[in-house]
Amino acid sequence: MDENTIFDGKTAAAFSYITFVGLIIAYFMNSESKNPFAAFHIRQSLGLTLSYFLIMIPLSMLDIPSASIGFFILFFVLWLYGIISAFQGHTRPIPLVGEFYQKTFAGK
Repeated sequence: MDENTIFDGKTAAAFSYITFVGLIIAYFMNSESKNPFAAFHIRQSLGLTLSYFLIMIPLSMLDIPSASIGFFILFFVLWLYGIISAFQGHTRPIPLVGEFYQKTFAGK
């Protein structure tokens, strides 16, 4: 991926990590240009957001504070890794689950 592609996609890539609304904005920002750098980070953010809700909602119903706090810290660290990677212009998958997100959300 060349530097112009990365530069053009940085805004959408960074937006994708800023809440669920930012993810939607980034998706529509990238819908016309189809920037591969932005698309990579949008897939990472989408996977991370969906995983967060799929794990944290049931976990919060169980009322186990230590488990909830542990998973929250894990997701925060993974989110931080993703957003720093986007700002630095890297396409490194999020540890543990990033490759799975890329395969799952890859467009045909």
